[in-house]
Amino acid sequence: MKRTALGLVMLITVSVAAQTVDVAPATNAARIVRSLADTSDLHNVYAPIGSRLLWTRNGKPTAQAQALLSLFVTAETKGLRSADYAVAAPAAGDDASLARFDVAMTAATLRYVAHLHSGRIDPHSVGFDFDVAAKQLYLPAVVMTLAESNDVASAIAALEPQQPEYRRLLTALATYRRIASEPEIVVPAVAKLSPSDHYDALPQLAAKLRRLGDLTADAKVDGTLYDGAIVDAMKHFQKRHGLEADGVVSRRTFAALNTPAAARVQQLEWALERARWMPSTSDAAVLVNIPEFTLHAVDRNGELAMRVVVGQAAGHKTPVFDGDIQHVVFRPSWSVPTRIQRNEIVPKVVRDRDYLARNRYEIVDGTGRAIGSSVDDATLAALRTGAFRVRQKSGDANALGLFKFVFPNDNDVYLHSTPAQALFARTRRDFSHGCIRVEDPVALAAWALQWSPEKVRAALASKREDLYVRLDKTIPVVILYNTAVATADGDVHFYDDIYGHDATLAAALAPAHTQPATMLAAARR
Repeated sequence: MKRTALGLVMLITVSVAAQTVDVAPATNAARIVRSLADTSDLHNVYAPIGSRLLWTRNGKPTAQAQALLSLFVTAETKGLRSADYAVAAPAAGDDASLARFDVAMTAATLRYVAHLHSGRIDPHSVGFDFDVAAKQLYLPAVVMTLAESNDVASAIAALEPQQPEYRRLLTALATYRRIASEPEIVVPAVAKLSPSDHYDALPQLAAKLRRLGDLTADAKVDGTLYDGAIVDAMKHFQKRHGLEADGVVSRRTFAALNTPAAARVQQLEWALERARWMPSTSDAAVLVNIPEFTLHAVDRNGELAMRVVVGQAAGHKTPVFDGDIQHVVFRPSWSVPTRIQRNEIVPKVVRDRDYLARNRYEIVDGTGRAIGSSVDDATLAALRTGAFRVRQKSGDANALGLFKFVFPNDNDVYLHSTPAQALFARTRRDFSHGCIRVEDPVALAAWALQWSPEKVRAALASKREDLYVRLDKTIPVVILYNTAVATADGDVHFYDDIYGHDATLAAALAPAHTQPATMLAAARR
């Protein structure tokens, strides 16, 4: 009986597979298949069906096999490698060849489905704390269903991430693959190109911006004068690349202009891999993309976006993980983390014994009791060892500002406001010790609590310290790291790899690192 894509999805959501029944093979080809199926997934596919051939009828590939092979050879459109799913054609009438083809098809299908559904590698291997195990499929059941499906393409599509962002990335990948297939347009760099300057390479610049979609085809660009439509196009390009959108073409802008399209293709492929790791979120979620320095609070009513400050690239990287916002804290105090106390606070106290009092810090002993801000030699020694801790009282000058958004996690990371508002004017905003500072905490608190801004301000005006307000329903928060983003308006944005995570992922995705056990049996023969 044929199964629909919906039936496939229902089947694969079963969390625990039934114990595999081992049925003896009845034919010579089946006996060969049994000898080749030497991994657990392959065994679990073939053992219950007597190791019969799944992918050929009368010595020829089935329609389902042909449909899958067509998907395998176009794997690049999904940001994958078609070579990872290569299967040699069988020789008709040769049991050994048919058996090898069958096992290779099954191994390739197992691999393709796993890669498409939850990625090629475990995110933990590159330091991303996402639990892809929670979304794993029972792959043998998927293979059996695909082998009988009357619409393989739809069944496979149902296994991909369903978020609109993922679909937009696929569209962007197709666009940049097309751009990468054309000869590169190199834009000669000068020290600086400002609006109203003359620039001899203006035709090359216009051609590059047209190819990338920043300059419309009918925009008029004459001679060498850099002004008008091409300046507007440059501002759009700069905005898409995380640069100051002022129309002034500096060294960084020239570098972005001359980044090969093939490099942008790679960024999009890495973004697709990470999209497959993404945890499922409810109708409302907070997404923070570190390289973009932006927070997106999304729900069915739209999106609230704001700038953020993230952890310093040198030594204080914000971790990539997910959690659930449970509370908003008004006028929070700040319990200084041990590392900051040891490396930053204590040296300041050594130089100035009044530093704690002047900055509204208090000392907390081992029982949690506040013992004032005075520092003698014994107190300083206890601060050095961590026997005494430092806490900053709430207030406008508190490092957390007036708001803290709590989502319990092992990283001791949270969202908070900040008195250092000037940093939000920077284009690159990695200045924190790892926590995430938000530009508009009143708007975020109103969104999270479903309060009016006036009610939020009234809670602040009460002057109550460490006022915890529990959310009626927790809100998922995902700390992301994507250097390529496809937006709903059709733009594709690229950002600098400030933490080096792209380079780490590229190494992990190299062919030698992504060869799964399910392919080894077929590869050896």
